[in-house]
Amino acid sequence: MFRHQGKRRTLKHNLRIATILSFVAGIVNVTGFLAFSELTTNVTGHFALFIRDVADFKLWKGTIYFLYIFSFLFGSFFSSFLIEKYKENKKLNVYVIPTVIESVILIGLAFFSNFPKTENPQLMVCLLLFVMGLQNSFVTKISDAVVRTTHLTGLFTDLGIEISQLLFPKYRPKRAHIKSNIKLRLYIICFFFFGGLTGGFFYSKLDWKLNTLLLGALILLISLFYDDFRLRLITTKRRHKRIIKSIFKSRKHMSTIVDGKE
Repeated sequence: MFRHQGKRRTLKHNLRIATILSFVAGIVNVTGFLAFSELTTNVTGHFALFIRDVADFKLWKGTIYFLYIFSFLFGSFFSSFLIEKYKENKKLNVYVIPTVIESVILIGLAFFSNFPKTENPQLMVCLLLFVMGLQNSFVTKISDAVVRTTHLTGLFTDLGIEISQLLFPKYRPKRAHIKSNIKLRLYIICFFFFGGLTGGFFYSKLDWKLNTLLLGALILLISLFYDDFRLRLITTKRRHKRIIKSIFKSRKHMSTIVDGKE
């Protein structure tokens, strides 16, 4: 799920990572909005507010929206920088690094939110936007720009285009590919929605407040451990098959030699 890259990835790989990350993004989106009344998974709204304040010559007020935009941008840059820096290391799964950083920041925000005197709303929004930029960048790189999980505008645009293509005969040769893309986008949209519902339930009904972010971090960490465990299991099975095959060949070779001597 986190190891196959670009063209090596199948629809199943993309569906797995898309459902997990879009679910987490949904949790962060609703939790951030309920806590701070700010969007924390995309910067479109912040950019509009920044332009409004600049147009009204409220430059100092607009600075905070600029910082929100920059935080998402820096998260994307930092994630890509880490991947490019360490991708030559074959022993290291570079896509795990941004995921671990995202989990640590979410856990840290949840922890410090329990101490009201240390709470800084603007800084927390910046950190949430940073981790969403981090997440969107690495999932874009790992899937070769097929999967994006933190905002839905582009997804609904692509979904509308692809549904319309199904109505035209000239797209019949690509029908299977188009349907797989539609399936992927529907999964992302649905799990973003379910993540939002889950985040709202834990934040408001169970009164977890910002501790709801722990749920997102837990899901990320479990997915990493599962991915690593599954890889080790597959590797062990393949090794055992090779050993058994080697033993079988050795026995066959020995029997051939014995038969020849006889």
